[in-house]
Amino acid sequence: MHLEGPWLSTTGKRKGKKKFASAEHARKAREQEESWKDLQKRWGVETEDKKRTRAMRAPSLSSEYNLTIPAGRNTTAHIPSKNTTGGYAILKPIPVYTGDKMIGIGQLHKSNAVPVFRSEDIEDIARMRR
Repeated sequence: MHLEGPWLSTTGKRKGKKKFASAEHARKAREQEESWKDLQKRWGVETEDKKRTRAMRAPSLSSEYNLTIPAGRNTTAHIPSKNTTGGYAILKPIPVYTGDKMIGIGQLHKSNAVPVFRSEDIEDIARMRR
């Protein structure tokens, strides 16, 4: 939807007030509107009645949507499921430092933990130097 252009907008679909080029155009439009309504009355067609009868003649939606499964859609029962045994994935062990060279862990800045190997590194971290 975000890739479509502004012509596919779901907002602003109501038509606003008609703006005519001149008073003559407005007068002609009003006359045509009145003649159209007179013609509808002469033939016995009311706009609201027409909408109402059209809606009442429409079939119900429940008859359109058949809830049965079409032929050919439910014929996959003969396909067996694949048996996949023996393929288990285990969790990777967490890496742990096991040497004796590292003295400890220092905090250089905020939550930046750095390993400390020498006592000079401790002094540099205290002075906030890298």
